[in-house]
Amino acid sequence: MTGWARLRLLAGAGILAVLLWRLGTGPVLAGLRRIDGWSLLAASAVAALSTVCSAWRWRLIAARLGVGLSLPAAIAACYRAQLLNSTLPGGVLGDLHRAVRHGRLTGDLAAGLRAVAWDRVAGQLVQGTLAVLVLFTIGSPVHSAMPLIGLVLAAVLLVGWLGYRVSPRTSRLARLLGSDLRRCREVWPAVLLLSALAVVGHVGTFLIAARTVGVTGSTSQLVPLALLVLLAMAVPLNVAGWGPREGAAAWAFGAAGLGADRGLATAAVYGVLVLVANLPGVLVLAWDWWHPVRASQQITRADNRFAELVSMRGHADG
Repeated sequence: MTGWARLRLLAGAGILAVLLWRLGTGPVLAGLRRIDGWSLLAASAVAALSTVCSAWRWRLIAARLGVGLSLPAAIAACYRAQLLNSTLPGGVLGDLHRAVRHGRLTGDLAAGLRAVAWDRVAGQLVQGTLAVLVLFTIGSPVHSAMPLIGLVLAAVLLVGWLGYRVSPRTSRLARLLGSDLRRCREVWPAVLLLSALAVVGHVGTFLIAARTVGVTGSTSQLVPLALLVLLAMAVPLNVAGWGPREGAAAWAFGAAGLGADRGLATAAVYGVLVLVANLPGVLVLAWDWWHPVRASQQITRADNRFAELVSMRGHADG
């Protein structure tokens, strides 16, 4: 295990330790006891819609990069990746496995990696944009600080763009990314829409968790808190998804007057609901284990015939 991996684990464990020391295990256990069949079913249904949107988004990007796959295969791979993300440290190992596996199956590892990278970037970009818009327009614990946060984000983007433009080392990468953007330009509207729908699903799952715990705040009060927690979940300092999510939820709920203990309980219940909703990934892992990779390669090559045609069209349009 590298030093950075140890730091991620220690950071996530440290956040949980501080929260449990300050708030105790009572709120978490009380929230978990309130989980019932209805909450599990509702969360799984909402998560399924988000998973389909995410898989469809990835499929659109992958097809334009010449490593396409069928929608059922994309959904299965996304369930597998989400399960691994929610059970392994860092929160990204499942997507890394998805990228490497698909790249190897299609015979183009670089394109497979870039397709998943663009898929993740599109999802995070839309989620961050929606969060900023909602936090700017709806009251939240960070509402007063949003102008400053917006300026900081704009400055970071400007510095990154300038460094990207002036550094000669990035010229090859710039050409490659520019080529990807041109090849995907026709599908970006659909990608952004699917990303927004996926974020709505994640927020819906968080609301289900809050209602399961017994939080009585209005939906308009809880949506900004959910988006804050989702942003914190993107920080790769966690233990199987736990850590920043619980810390952000405890702080946000406490600042909103709903109680830090309720925030901690909501985050814990959310984690369990997401884990259960991703259990179809176990079936995908079992399928992968029982069936030889060669058969999967044949299926993927057949799916890629359409992707090759789309890619040729993209080159012609460019």
